[in-house]
Amino acid sequence: MRVEIHGHRGARGLWPENTLPGLSRTMELGVDALELDVALTADRRLVLTHDLTVSAVTSADTRPAKPDDPHFPYVGKPINSLTLAQLRMLDVGTRLPRHPDDPFALTQVTLPETRMPTLGAVLGLVNAYEAESVRLHVELKSDPTRPELTPDPELFTELVVDELDRHERLGNVALLSFDWRIIAHAATMAPGTRRFALIELDTLHWHEGLGDDIPAAAREAGATTLSPEHVMVDDLLMEQAAAAGLDVAVWTVNDTGLAARMLDLGVSGVVTDYPDRMRELWRERGLALPPRVEPLRPVGV
Repeated sequence: MRVEIHGHRGARGLWPENTLPGLSRTMELGVDALELDVALTADRRLVLTHDLTVSAVTSADTRPAKPDDPHFPYVGKPINSLTLAQLRMLDVGTRLPRHPDDPFALTQVTLPETRMPTLGAVLGLVNAYEAESVRLHVELKSDPTRPELTPDPELFTELVVDELDRHERLGNVALLSFDWRIIAHAATMAPGTRRFALIELDTLHWHEGLGDDIPAAAREAGATTLSPEHVMVDDLLMEQAAAAGLDVAVWTVNDTGLAARMLDLGVSGVVTDYPDRMRELWRERGLALPPRVEPLRPVGV
């Protein structure tokens, strides 16, 4: 069985997460899937961000979008309270200098003046690369316990599916969410897509009547793959997933020793901040490596 390498937020351990340059470099490094996060702005634009509020870890204010903007500074504000124009003022490539104690401080290359991209811009980038070997894993950020920060799940899913369809990417995409309402809507709106039910210990309470068989519940919700936090993966979970007919893609695994244990348990994919480390492990194990995508050539060359 082929085991896939999934680049987490691009490759967060190497380059600024959820950014065009980070995603570009990750494709050129070689992954089976690019995982990225999307949220909805006040003007209903789909942007790449992991957090429902503007993170001080990954974002820095530069200047207001207009003079005397009452929403400025933007860091700390809800994503759904800001427009795309306001969010585009943030520098999302300067994590290292401001947070020396960050776990990625020693490994992530900073890319100053990087801006928060839209999902459409990412799809245009992938199409420009002609990166048909790379599947996009689009996580829809939604928290049912914080409805004031979260868009209507049906509308959110529809907007993402429509954008993917507009760029002719529905055939090579997976839709992911911790909010399984989105998984259910995706199963109806885009039944041909892969659908990853994300799960972690901290969000088990989001799902009423989950029971002892999480994979069966995920399948009932409309998932085609279960994607658990690595601490949840053991022989029992793998047996239950097999019985439910679901693959298991484990997150977020950055240590090769842990990755080796996950491979021995039979996972189908490893989500990692360090695809370079996983590629070395894959070589040692004799596993098929995802192809590298050729860099874009400058216009006119």
